[in-house]
Amino acid sequence: MSRPARLVLDRAPSPIGELLIVTDETGALRALDFDDHAHRLDRLLKIHYGRLRPEPGAAPIAIREALSAYFGGAFAALNTLPWATNGTAFQQAVWTALTQIPSGQTITYSELARRVGRPAAVRAAGHANGANPLGIVVPCHRVIGLNGALTGYGGGIERKRWLLAHEGAL
Repeated sequence: MSRPARLVLDRAPSPIGELLIVTDETGALRALDFDDHAHRLDRLLKIHYGRLRPEPGAAPIAIREALSAYFGGAFAALNTLPWATNGTAFQQAVWTALTQIPSGQTITYSELARRVGRPAAVRAAGHANGANPLGIVVPCHRVIGLNGALTGYGGGIERKRWLLAHEGAL
C-alpha cells in the first residue's frame, strides 16, 4: 500500500462512543477507532506511517454520512467506502475477508483462516483481525470464538456485543 502524503483526523459521535476518523488526501479511510483508544490509534499510525501525523480536519462527507447511516440501521452504507491501509499481505487478505462477512452474521477465527487460504493459521488470522485499523468498516467484530464466545475486540467486548446486536447477529 502506498504511503499517503497527508493524514486528516476528524471526530464523529456514535451510540457507543466518539469515533476517531483518519483519512488521507484522496479521501480514503486509513483508520477508525474510538476516542478512548486514541493511544492505540496513535501507536498504529506510527507503525504504518512513521512520522506522518494526522492534522485536524474534516473527513469527507460521504464517510461521515455512511457511518451515521450504519448506526441508523443501514448497514450496507459502509460497503462502498474507499479505504486503504498498510499491513502485510496476510493482514490485507484477512481484512479483505472481513469485509465479505455480511452484517447480521458471524464467523469463527478458524473459518476466517480458512477463507484466506491458510486453515492452520488460526492464531495468525486472530492476530491480523486484532490489528485491523478500520474497526466497524472492516467488521472484525463479526468474528467470534469457536464456542460462540465474544472474544477479542479492541474496542471492548461490550462494544462488540452492541455492534452484533445492532446488526441482528445476537
